[in-house]
Amino acid sequence: MVSTVRNTFARLLLGSVLVLALGSSYPPYSVAAEASASAQNLSPADIKPEIVSIVVPGAGAFGGDIAMHTEVYKPAGTGPFPTLIFSHGRSSDGLERARLEHPIPKGHVRYWLMKGFAIVAPVRVGYGETGGPDRENSGARFDSFGNCTSRPEFREVAKATAQATLAAVNWAREQPWADKNRILLEGASVGGLATVATAASRPPGVVGYINFSGGAGGLPERAPDHSCGPDEMKAVMAELGATATIPGLWLYAANDHFWGPDAPRKWYDAFEAGGSPAEFVNAGELSGRDGHFLLNYGGKMWSVPVDRFVKQFGF
Repeated sequence: MVSTVRNTFARLLLGSVLVLALGSSYPPYSVAAEASASAQNLSPADIKPEIVSIVVPGAGAFGGDIAMHTEVYKPAGTGPFPTLIFSHGRSSDGLERARLEHPIPKGHVRYWLMKGFAIVAPVRVGYGETGGPDRENSGARFDSFGNCTSRPEFREVAKATAQATLAAVNWAREQPWADKNRILLEGASVGGLATVATAASRPPGVVGYINFSGGAGGLPERAPDHSCGPDEMKAVMAELGATATIPGLWLYAANDHFWGPDAPRKWYDAFEAGGSPAEFVNAGELSGRDGHFLLNYGGKMWSVPVDRFVKQFGF
């Protein structure tokens, strides 16, 4: 059964005030209705991205700029559309990172197209066609018995991923088809951490964010159900929670073998203590799979809380 932990009434009121303040900027319902109707009959094979390049200043080798290979998906019509910025996760295998082709599952693209959203999904620096230096290596290390043997630098991971995500936000806000004041952030795994870190920087136009299984430092094949440096991650989340002011939704499965059942709630509690208006959802166990991949395989478990979350923004 899905269990939900909510903040105090006063903190949730902040999100309501934000929605009221933004209400006058919503486009006519016909824009979203037309886009949603056109997506109803799409199969994954029908969903094809436009490829664009988004520059991340100073993120390349020797401090140079680097362009992220980015997939863009748009509904039918001219917009302006609410826009989702999606942040992908991270494999522990360098070859898999180099081979990353599609940063967002096609089925998930369809979910957002049916809501009338455009989707911007960059391949971050150090992955796939983007290439460049590996800026997201936390330094987490395990011995052969699954014991953490290092002190990971999660702040640097949060900083690097947020820089890339913010570049995508800024690019999207310049596009004529995007509603620059109705942007959502979403990410999974390390991409979830990227989403939280970007939200904490309070970028213009971003109204909310969704964190699926966010974190860093997990290696379940060697250390199932516990990550390297969970207390370090807790400290980073506490810092981010002190500056985040936009509503957020955190979704984790009970059988997430990257983090275990307890660490995500501790990270959320540390974040929430800073006064940020966020909601934590324990989605239960993902049957037959590692719960870390909740976004990919647990649509029936997360669609209700996500639908509820986005409704507060008029989506």
